[in-house]
Amino acid sequence: MNINIHAAAVVGIDARLVDVEADILYGLPHFSVVGLPDAAVQEARERIRSAIKNSGFAFPRTRITVNLAPADIKKEGSMFDLPIALSILIAQGIVIFRNTGTRLFAGELALDGTTRSIRGVISIAVHAREMGIRELYVPACDAREAAMIPGIDIYPVKNLHMLVEHISGVKKIPILKNIRMQSADSGHQTRVDFSDIKGQQHVKRALEIAASGGHNVLLTGPPGVGKTMLARAMIAILPPLTLEESLQVTKIYSVAGLLSRAQPLVTARPFRSPHHTASGVALVGGGATPKPGEISLAHRGILFLDEFPEFPRVVLENLRQPLEDGVISVSRASGTYIFPAQFTLIAAMNPCPCGYAGHPQRQCVCPPAAVTKYQKRISGPLLDRIDLHVEVPHVEFEKLTDTSVGETSEQIRSRIILARNCQQKRFGNRRIFTNAEMSPRELRAWCAVDSASAQILRQAVERLRLSARSYIRILKIARTIADIEGQECIGSVHVAEALQYRSKAE
Repeated sequence: MNINIHAAAVVGIDARLVDVEADILYGLPHFSVVGLPDAAVQEARERIRSAIKNSGFAFPRTRITVNLAPADIKKEGSMFDLPIALSILIAQGIVIFRNTGTRLFAGELALDGTTRSIRGVISIAVHAREMGIRELYVPACDAREAAMIPGIDIYPVKNLHMLVEHISGVKKIPILKNIRMQSADSGHQTRVDFSDIKGQQHVKRALEIAASGGHNVLLTGPPGVGKTMLARAMIAILPPLTLEESLQVTKIYSVAGLLSRAQPLVTARPFRSPHHTASGVALVGGGATPKPGEISLAHRGILFLDEFPEFPRVVLENLRQPLEDGVISVSRASGTYIFPAQFTLIAAMNPCPCGYAGHPQRQCVCPPAAVTKYQKRISGPLLDRIDLHVEVPHVEFEKLTDTSVGETSEQIRSRIILARNCQQKRFGNRRIFTNAEMSPRELRAWCAVDSASAQILRQAVERLRLSARSYIRILKIARTIADIEGQECIGSVHVAEALQYRSKAE
């Protein structure tokens, strides 16, 4: 008897529909799973055997073949335990199954038949809804995560016996009510407020521009001037995640296994700060079974790289493609995995190994060759992809002891929210959230400049020998500055301010 029910495989951060076919034939006892399963799926045979017996059902002592189709997609993880066990019970006639095309099952089984958590539940729920699935059966501990997606009935399954009773009509599993998705305020994730940072007004202005348009920043200055503090305070001025952004980030964290069970939807913008000893795989993602790296975990948030030149150069060069494209492609023999990586890079570095090159009060002890070698750890192409290059100077004693209170993070954030609202109205349904994401088409439409601004840009390109990429990024920064000031057109003052952030990079 051949039985076919729906399951799902997670590829990258997206799900793919998988058909689970069980066939019981006469012959010597044998249990095989085919359809490109990985080790975790192969090991499911022993878990399923024990789960069925310990749930009070008979396990067939004949030849069992389970096929996971399509066979060209690698099946990874333990999410196939539940559908495979169910297909075997149906094939034996223990369960009478109808409406197979409208139900999807996913979950890991313990040896006693209880369900355990799996990764990527929200991705499965999204794909199930897109494929017209009306009922989704997942482990009870993951049901809240799936219930974030409207338009599909979620059934929380605690154990295999409960599922059999439900399908048989003995005792129905109550549908979990859909949880309304709400974006939360991300401005209270840090205890550092911009009003607590003394001086550094031009740096705060640069970070405000970066937060408004999603631009990348490089902070350069001696030790102890507040580079790390400024970077960590930036999360407090970012606007709240939209519902679409929250869903994107939640899918990544669900696949990575980092989603909180108490909070099934990520509602605060991520802030990731990997140590400079992080490997390339840890930073960009990958592995034998590719998983999202730090740049994907920072999607729609901030990736802070402190001690920027201390990262191995080969690791930093991995950032070039995602900084340009907003995604990272991880290629393996089994296929290509695409992970989103639309993050704001905040990098911090000292001007030299000792940290005091150009300091007004302390003398640098580094030989000129050491300073040059240190600065060349960051390649030109990577620097060219960073929009704002900001010098963070030494803070004078008078500013440190100043008791006046500066602008708070909430005040700065209010201007950033207005600028982001301008961008959302401008881009409409183009799936672009910030000025930094503009393509050449949007650039031509929204970044036109007058004759005075064009003359300033011409002189800058000729004198500073700016690359085409630098020219485009200057226009995007100018567009963001105009948005902050509520101006529809880019003026020469906006272009002039944007240019000052590129001078140190060229």
